[in-house]
This record gives sequence, structure tokens and C-alpha cells, in this order.
Amino acid sequence: MTLQDDLKKLSEKIKQYRDEARVQLHLAREDVKDEWDDLEKDWEKFRHKFDKILHDAEDATHEARQSAHQLGEEVRAGYQRLRDRLK
Repeated sequence: MTLQDDLKKLSEKIKQYRDEARVQLHLAREDVKDEWDDLEKDWEKFRHKFDKILHDAEDATHEARQSAHQLGEEVRAGYQRLRDRLK
């Protein structure tokens, strides 16, 4: 499996966690809402990097792909933590 495939799977998993968290968010306390807002900013950064890498797949450096992957893992973990707190 390529790093690009890993990024696609990671993006799908993040979207799933994000959607699940959004459904439960209306039950959250204010501090959880603040965490959500921070994660949304990180999500936008990840999507921007991800879209750029997909668009420039041939020219994207290994470092750029690794950086996007690391950011994606951090965003995924953040949404997962938030989702777990809401259960």
C-alpha cells in the first residue's frame, strides 16, 4: 500500500470520526465545543495539504506527503479523543 493510499484511508477515517462527533456535539459542554473549534482549524489545514498533494501527486515531495500524513494522524487522534469524550 502506498503512502497516497494511506492518506486516502486516513482522510476517510477522519471524515467518519468528524461526522460522528458532529452528531453528538450538541450534547457537549462548552470546553468540548472549544476543542471542536480547534480541531476544525486543524482539519482545514489537513484538507488543504491533502488536496494539494493529490493535485500535485507527481511533484509532491516525500517530505510533503509525510508532513500531511503526520498532521492527518494528529487530527484523527483529536477527533477520536473528542468522540470518546462524548460517549
